[in-house]
Amino acid sequence: MTDTVFYAELPWPEVEARIAEGAPVFLPLGATEQHGRHMALNVDVVLPTGVAERVARKVGGLVLPAVAYGNRSQPRTGGGPGFPGTLNLAAHTFALIVRDIICELHRQKVRKIVTVNGHFENIGPTIEGIELALDAIGRDRTDGLVILRIDHWEMVQPATLDRIFPEGFPGIELEHASVLETSMMLALRPDLVDLSRATDDGPAAFLPYDRFPKPCDEVPPSGVLSMTEGSSAEKGEWLLADSEAGMIAAIEREFSRGPRT
Repeated sequence: MTDTVFYAELPWPEVEARIAEGAPVFLPLGATEQHGRHMALNVDVVLPTGVAERVARKVGGLVLPAVAYGNRSQPRTGGGPGFPGTLNLAAHTFALIVRDIICELHRQKVRKIVTVNGHFENIGPTIEGIELALDAIGRDRTDGLVILRIDHWEMVQPATLDRIFPEGFPGIELEHASVLETSMMLALRPDLVDLSRATDDGPAAFLPYDRFPKPCDEVPPSGVLSMTEGSSAEKGEWLLADSEAGMIAAIEREFSRGPRT
């Protein structure tokens, strides 16, 4: 067999052995969502999977197949449902998927779990899924279980953002399909990026509220909420290095402590 960190690429005896050795298991949480005219729909799958793979190789972990569908895309953070290609899950559905995967991992005697999120709208449903899993397992029967919930962009250091945005960081919500995600994709999967098709028709200027059922009109036609100008693979590597280092530090700190009472 090849030397892989991907759970689904291994036969069951090797998975069983690695889990018995205490391997942390990473669950990438993504989406199938528009990311402008210049990038593929699977950005939110590629990025958390890529970060998880890098970290797993450093800490002896395993990376599960990603959840490739995310909670409902919203206009102010992902462009919304008006773009062809975006496929949404209801928050409840997403939470139940997370719950069931965690419960299955626990049944397989996995006790170190890291969810790695790549889609802003997944945050709340992921928390709910984890809580539902703890309810289903029984909070008095977690048997040393430790779950870390990580949004990969939260690991990026302020100094790196200052380096990329010397005139000021526009904020993570407006970075959808913009410099951060485009740069990371250029580092991980340049074959899925075509900057010649990028349209800098942002940044979006959203009103401080949402409107239903008709989405707000402030989403740029390209689906890029800020800008792509200045994106590069080099910047992507800076961002990936921060995410990798931050996740490794969290894993070393939290998994060495074990469960807290």
